Amino acid sequence: MSRPAGLSVPSVAPAPSLTRIDDTFVGRFTAMASPCEVLIDTDDRALAETIVQVAEREARRVDAKFSRYRADNIVHRINHSNGRPVPVDEETEALLRYAATCHRMSEGMFDITSGVLGRIWRFDGGTRVPGDAEVLEALLHVGWDRVVYEESAIRMPAGMEIDLGGIGKEYAVDRAAALITARAGVSFLVNFGGDLLAVGPRQGGRPWRVGIDDPDRPGEAALYRIDLHAGGLATSGDAHRFVFWKGKRLGHILNPRTGWPVEGAPRAVTVLSQTCLEAGTLSTLAYLQGARARDFLQEQGVQFWIL
Repeated sequence: MSRPAGLSVPSVAPAPSLTRIDDTFVGRFTAMASPCEVLIDTDDRALAETIVQVAEREARRVDAKFSRYRADNIVHRINHSNGRPVPVDEETEALLRYAATCHRMSEGMFDITSGVLGRIWRFDGGTRVPGDAEVLEALLHVGWDRVVYEESAIRMPAGMEIDLGGIGKEYAVDRAAALITARAGVSFLVNFGGDLLAVGPRQGGRPWRVGIDDPDRPGEAALYRIDLHAGGLATSGDAHRFVFWKGKRLGHILNPRTGWPVEGAPRAVTVLSQTCLEAGTLSTLAYLQGARARDFLQEQGVQFWIL
């Protein structure tokens, strides 16, 4: 599993599919620029169809509300406010405060204003890197500590933007799982682009079998197999988005202080935690630590895999 890039560009997607594989219903659809699936441990096809529909609707709702590629949502209004305060609803404020907490925990390394750096980097497997002048210009518009809250409103200097792609997909997984749990008393697993949450073991106490991909062959070979009874699992790494520079493979997660990819980072960091959002946050924070990724996760007391 590797985390694809953030939330998506708007598109028209086909309806979800539902198939029976062995003793599990598997619903599949595409959302947030990612393949998504829900595994449901039930013999009730109608219930499985309802569960998949709930998951798809929530994935699309979160994507529509928080994607930076849309021109009709709160993120667009914030990013085009030109320094004016923008009122935010309770859900948006909660995500922004969560991002602020991550910023403090990481001493500024986790910064949702650093998405502007993506304009100058093309992580397409090639060899092009931006020049020093491009990086310095982009860094002028990075810095969460310059963002101000004013009575449920956010105000940023003109030219700055936020990008919630680093937490949006994991948040959508948890939200979809919460809605499904409220509708159905069955075990299931929600997987949005490799970020997942298992709610309960399968019938008979059997675990869900989950693989951690070989970053050199994502989707083709698993280096580890995990028996997952419950909890969230997420990965940060360079399997899908990278460039080569001076013989080095540089992943797409950028250091907001330098404007360059994190130095000394592992190929992939996978974390198991209570929620998908927590797992994704810890995997990203660990990756941002570079060579200290393992030490950081050991300090957090969570189960993890580093490649």
